[in-house]
Formats: sequence, structure tokens, C-alpha cells
Amino acid sequence: MATDGAKTRREFVQACGLAAGTLALSGAVPRALLAATEPEHPEIPNENVAKVYRECFGGRPITKGQLSLDMPLIAEDGRVVPVIIESALPMAEGEYVKTVRLIVDHNPDALLASFHLTPGMGRVELSTRIKMKRTTWVRAIAETSDGRLFADYAKVNVTLNGCG
Repeated sequence: MATDGAKTRREFVQACGLAAGTLALSGAVPRALLAATEPEHPEIPNENVAKVYRECFGGRPITKGQLSLDMPLIAEDGRVVPVIIESALPMAEGEYVKTVRLIVDHNPDALLASFHLTPGMGRVELSTRIKMKRTTWVRAIAETSDGRLFADYAKVNVTLNGCG
């Protein structure tokens, strides 16, 4: 039994659990901490995504990193889901990000967008809004002028279908 106003170990553990739960539900826990449990590369779920991979990337290896995909963990309305894609990869005349593709695994058309870039952009900073049919992985894959591929992934939970 605690004396002098000190908390018992049980009260301390309960308070810590309550604080952690509140942080997790508030969205204040950074995606980087939650990403520790995500796979390096999510599995290819269907033939539509496999076809996009074959046509756009062939058998080239895709490296996770060098690209940042920022999306909400929960999209309350699948009709309007914000997306921010950034990269610090070079954007010089001889070496630059040539294309960024946005793939949404379970949308009717998995290849949602292709952004074609030039060195004159200065930096890769893309911002858009997309429609999502259901909870699924979103993939941002950047191709450099020399053919290297870099990616980032986000699993987004959709509560209201945005694709009809």
C-alpha cells in the first residue's frame, strides 16, 4: 500500500496505459513509430498491381527509402484522401527523379497517377488528393533518370468508399 500520496505500481501502470492509448487514438504517434511493424515491401495483392509492376518496372529491384509518402492512417472519406510525396533525391541535369507513380492496390484502376518530372522542378514535392475504394496499401514509387527505383508505402484505412 502506498503512503504519503505515492502511487502504487498498479496505478502507475494504469496511468501509463491510459496515456499511451490516448496518444495512439489521437493520431499523435508518428507514422515512423507505427511503421516499425509494417513489412519492408507489402505483398502484391492482385493481378492489376502485378501488371502495373511488370509494365512500369520490369524486374528491377525497388529500394524502400529516399521517398516519403505522407497520408492519413484513417481516411474518413475515401472520396478525398490527401497525399504528399517528397524526396531529397538530386534534381540536377544529369541525375534526377524522372517519374513518380502512385499505386492504390484495391482501386478499380491500380495505377492512380504518374507524375513526370524535370530537373527544373528543383525538388520532388507533390501534393494531391485521391479517391480510394477501400482499406488498402498505397505505393509511391520514384524512378530516377538512371533507372533506379525507390518507394514508400502506407496502409490507409478507409471508412467511406470513395469509388462508388
